[in-house]
Amino acid sequence: MLQVAGIRREQLYSPNHVGNDALIFMQTVEQLTELGVIVKIYEEQDLGTIQIKENFIFSMAQGVEGTKRLLELEEKGKFIINSPRGSINSYRANMVKILPSKGIPFPKSYVVSIAEKNKITFKSFNARKIWVKRGDVHAVHREDVTLVYSEDERKNIFLEFEKRGIKKAVLQEHLYGDVIKFYSIVGRPFFHWYYLNGINHTPFEEGKLIELANKSAVALGLDIYGGDAVVSDNGDISIIDINDWPSFAPVREEASKHIAKLIFQKIKSL
Repeated sequence: MLQVAGIRREQLYSPNHVGNDALIFMQTVEQLTELGVIVKIYEEQDLGTIQIKENFIFSMAQGVEGTKRLLELEEKGKFIINSPRGSINSYRANMVKILPSKGIPFPKSYVVSIAEKNKITFKSFNARKIWVKRGDVHAVHREDVTLVYSEDERKNIFLEFEKRGIKKAVLQEHLYGDVIKFYSIVGRPFFHWYYLNGINHTPFEEGKLIELANKSAVALGLDIYGGDAVVSDNGDISIIDINDWPSFAPVREEASKHIAKLIFQKIKSL
């Protein structure tokens, strides 16, 4: 029988989604068990102190230290999904460079060192409002993704980041239009989307959204992913965020079956 390790996400990296992240993980474990796979569960926070003997790993880890440890294991020959390289690429400071370089429509963004807090400012955008986002891991705190309307607000967020030891921030153009949230699994016939704000419901080409989402995931090196897009008033689509293994909360039961089948198929093909 196939034996795999499953890495459960540390709660710190599940802000507002602790229960949902735990559920998609456990439902994936259940689905793999039904496929005849033996799963041994590990905790992300223990990765630095434990030995993982299994050669196949599926992981929801997102923290810097846990991801580094998984990268070491991958470099030693273990198969990991999502790959820790994909997780690192999806950190914002990396993602905002990778996606535009692959031709993905993406908002204008600057990666700024907190130590050079005045190098790029609110005025650099000539806009009424911009986003300030922490540049490393995904949001774990209320201020980690903040819409600001002035230079004073931007400075205050930077001071908050500095106090918390955050080294980089992303300043990002605010795009106007319908915000869409989506979930997908590369290589599986599964794609779910819905309007997040429902302001205009501008018509758009669904096939184009699927194409851009999958192209973004492949560019980052992710198999199990979600994200956000904005549809402008003329129907153009821009990707604004890609997430490494989200909770799939609205479609968890269906998604867990596809995730388990993807993991099973990947392992069997090696």
